[in-house]
Amino acid sequence: MKKGFITFILIIIFLIIYLLQSNLFSWFNLAGVKPNLFIIFIFIIGLFSGESRGITLGIILGISLDFFIGKSIGISGIMLGIIGFLGGYLDKNFSKDSRFTMIIMIIISTCLYEVGSYLFNYIVNNANIELSMFLKILVIENFFNIMITIILYPIIIKLGYKLEKTFKENKILTRYF
Repeated sequence: MKKGFITFILIIIFLIIYLLQSNLFSWFNLAGVKPNLFIIFIFIIGLFSGESRGITLGIILGISLDFFIGKSIGISGIMLGIIGFLGGYLDKNFSKDSRFTMIIMIIISTCLYEVGSYLFNYIVNNANIELSMFLKILVIENFFNIMITIILYPIIIKLGYKLEKTFKENKILTRYF
């Protein structure tokens, strides 16, 4: 498939995730905490299509997300860019064929995103540190993201390898005689 078409599909998936986050998961939350599908989405993009594409889409979609939600423009872009980079980096070091490894990588990504966002809000907005509340949110969000990863793992792998095939083509120059 062509790269432009796949990128268009990724943008459509982003919009679907946004609608799920803002509508459906508002009803299904635990202690006011809902899953963060954007972390999973950008991590999967970085994992299967490379660091540069993960960073680029993470920043663009994160800034779009900040704009839609009305938060400080930039923090989601920075954090999702880091998550996209992490996905590409971990692809070189770990197998994405293992469900357990994928879950561990999602836990690391969720923790990194939430800690970074929390520190940014602490520094910029001069917020109070409420460690027990933050840890509660972190544990619940990780639980949700783990459950979604387990449920959607077969779909993630199937679509991920299509991404990999499209964006990580073999760049060896050969000549046919």
